[in-house]
Amino acid sequence: MEFKFDANQDFQLRAIEAVTALFAGQPRIETDLRFSLGHSTFAAVANRLDLNDAELLGNLHAVQRQNDIAPDPELVCIEERIETTTGPKDVRFYNFSVEMETGTGKTYVYLRTALELYRRYGLRKYIVVVPSVAIREGVLKTLQITRKHFQELYDNVPYRYYAYDSANLSQVRQFTLSDGVEIMVMTIAAFNKASNVILRTTDRLQGETPVHLLQTARPVLILDEPQNMESEKSIAALSVLNPLFALRYSATHRVPYNVVYRLTPFDAYRERLVKRIEVASVVKEGDTAQPYLCLKGIAAKKRTLTARLGVHRLMKSGIVKERVMTVRPGDSLQEKTGRTEYASYEIDEISLSGRYVRFANNVEITVGQELGADKEAIFEAQINYTVVEHMRKQARLRDAGLKVLSLFFIDRVDNYASKDGLIRKLFVRAFDQAKQRYQAWKDLDAQDVQAAYFAQRHTRSGEVILEDSKTGEAEQDREAYNLIMKDKERLLSFNEPVAFIFSHSALREGWDNPNVFQICTLNQTASEVKKRQEVGRGVRLAVNQTGQRVHDERVNVLTVVANESYERFVSQLQSEIAFEYRDEIESRYGKSIADLTHEERSRIAEEYGEGILPPKPANARRRSVARLRKEYTLKPEFQDLWKRIKPKTRYAVTIDSERLIHDVVRELKRATIRPPRITITKARVDLASESVFEALQMSAAKSVMSLAGRYPLPNLVEIMANLMQHTTPPVRLTRRTLLEIIRRAPDQQALLDNPNEFATIAVGIIKEKLADQLIEGIKYERINEWYEMTQLEEEIPGWEDYLIPATNSVYDHVGCDSDIEREFVEGLEQRDDVKLYLKLPGWFKVPTPVGEYNPDWAIVMEERDEYGDPIDKLYLVRETKGTTELADLRPDERRKILCGERHFEDALGVDYKVVTSANELL
Repeated sequence: MEFKFDANQDFQLRAIEAVTALFAGQPRIETDLRFSLGHSTFAAVANRLDLNDAELLGNLHAVQRQNDIAPDPELVCIEERIETTTGPKDVRFYNFSVEMETGTGKTYVYLRTALELYRRYGLRKYIVVVPSVAIREGVLKTLQITRKHFQELYDNVPYRYYAYDSANLSQVRQFTLSDGVEIMVMTIAAFNKASNVILRTTDRLQGETPVHLLQTARPVLILDEPQNMESEKSIAALSVLNPLFALRYSATHRVPYNVVYRLTPFDAYRERLVKRIEVASVVKEGDTAQPYLCLKGIAAKKRTLTARLGVHRLMKSGIVKERVMTVRPGDSLQEKTGRTEYASYEIDEISLSGRYVRFANNVEITVGQELGADKEAIFEAQINYTVVEHMRKQARLRDAGLKVLSLFFIDRVDNYASKDGLIRKLFVRAFDQAKQRYQAWKDLDAQDVQAAYFAQRHTRSGEVILEDSKTGEAEQDREAYNLIMKDKERLLSFNEPVAFIFSHSALREGWDNPNVFQICTLNQTASEVKKRQEVGRGVRLAVNQTGQRVHDERVNVLTVVANESYERFVSQLQSEIAFEYRDEIESRYGKSIADLTHEERSRIAEEYGEGILPPKPANARRRSVARLRKEYTLKPEFQDLWKRIKPKTRYAVTIDSERLIHDVVRELKRATIRPPRITITKARVDLASESVFEALQMSAAKSVMSLAGRYPLPNLVEIMANLMQHTTPPVRLTRRTLLEIIRRAPDQQALLDNPNEFATIAVGIIKEKLADQLIEGIKYERINEWYEMTQLEEEIPGWEDYLIPATNSVYDHVGCDSDIEREFVEGLEQRDDVKLYLKLPGWFKVPTPVGEYNPDWAIVMEERDEYGDPIDKLYLVRETKGTTELADLRPDERRKILCGERHFEDALGVDYKVVTSANELL
């Protein structure tokens, strides 16, 4: 196979032109041999830039306007003091950034840009600096496979490329003296500490220091993934090379250094420059029996250590949901979650340096670790799905000449690298089962189709081989490394059996392969590995056996097999994109996003898209107050109104236990109680707008593995009693009644398979049936307590947007929480027969069996005859809803309204009604 390249892709040409146009007006420099005097004399063919700051800034602004980027006010230069062959020297160099989404040919673009800069301006010395070995190998591979293509484009211009090798310092002399184009690829680690060979005087260069030779060449730096080289140490190291300027290329810049071109994730997705993304969500459902824990992170604030823990929390609705909460030493998880399953989990120690939390029961959890998540079952389902999807896709795409690859990101190296590692065993089992269904795979062994790269561990046979400091990598180790990192053509050939690649984090950046069609994330949900980094390994458009890019949208689909819900996956992907832009925006403007002015936000929206910035924060709106009209409270009609509505009441109810049990059991017959299980749901990632991703579900959740019978049976009565006690309001039944409901449950097997889900569903039904009984027979009576008029606040603060000016209200403005309330107030103001009204304050409450009820409005109006003459005054309480049909309301809303009616009409004799508008007052 020989990779083919399209030299006329518009988005790449615009990126190249953006950089080369920066130096418009610069004369082409022919060979410029310079001599430098130090301890000895040596010559260098150096780069040179004749433009001054004003000329460069003018060019920068022209380029930025051409690419719809807001012009920067100044050039961003790095200034450092370095050691040279002639002593200390102050260096200053320009920085320009190109943002290109992963998979769109960033490496191709900057290598071609280097050759274009040589063609136009004679710049010939380039050092590509990378943060890792994986990225270095990717750059060298691109240099290899583009050589023929570039020679055809640039009339066989002579250029050399190589990786810097401290054992071969003749490269450095060649780089300095050559009058041709030189491209040296270096990791930042090769020159960022004093012990590096390149920074030390050596006899191999006749007593010279290698870096001093490089300094005289004034190299152009090309920084690949510069966000990983932003520390003070890295910036100082880059300065030591005495660069002419630096070109920064990344999809995820952290600091904006004079951005000249931007191809966003949304642009790439919209223009079909990368694969479509599907998410196969593999999650555990229906199992809250085990105490679930996931340590998200640890922070130190104001001398206090806190930890962010994912737990299963009992919600007020009675449902158990996964939630993240902040905890401190001494906190009880039972109290914070409302669940007895966490009874022994009290925070004993939080360690910032050790990155762990220890509980009083001696359980310890580290950052990123999950407990009680059935990791093995989830991993098994993910691996099974990935292998089958791989074989299905390969069968479909083989006739198109496409070899399918799958990439697995794993949680721990030992889970794969050791012979009995969990992931290795699960993969072998899944492959052996799946290959029976696909003829093309039947004769292959699982060991033959997999390879792995773990930085200094790379294995193809399963045996862990560490790099030997004397002999280098073992042969079998080297084979896997070369196949994954260097020999893309062979990896993409049907003759090569390897199709499944395993890595931890070494392939997270810099490495990719166009035919990765599945990415399986076996790292834990709380992993610090970013979604964009993971997904980026497989978004490049596929390549067929002749090396041609395939642009068929039906082919270019990347399936991410994730151990989280697809909604959460896409939400995190979106938030990471916004977060990356947030760092850039805040750095540019020198302030937080919350403090941006309206004009600045508008400018950013034009440049980045409307979806990048979060909604305008609440503190950016104007605050105001509603003021009490004290003279209104002295009016006889208001005094009379308040006298009628102020009494407090209490209620009495009766419960028929046998009827309750009967109703609950009857409802349980209709309920579906499924065993704890692993489910898979597939969704497509799409653009909801110019700059917002959304998830569109493609299939219903399908159960692929039952977890029934894995855990001992709990005390079901205790679980149900605890669930009921922690609901709002708390509900208490005798254990005898609960036991009778359990005994009469229609599906005893379902109860045994998933007692926790049975408890959750049963308690929900109990609450519903109990509430219905309570409301049916409820009776209110006055008590010797009432609400005092003096409780009315003199001022009620609120957002100006939500405060409506009012003439007939007891307050000069009315706070409205919805459009219905706003329209109701406007209607009251237009009615001549409404003399006075009050939106009842939040503390004005009516007790009910389903929680306290705060009615909406108290109104005084005149009843008039057909001639418009007053007959009598009416004192009303009204509730505003979107419908007057109680059956259309939520159950608890309906129940509270029924209680309100009994309280006001039966106990207080006040007219009460639900209305949708002011036209329905009577």
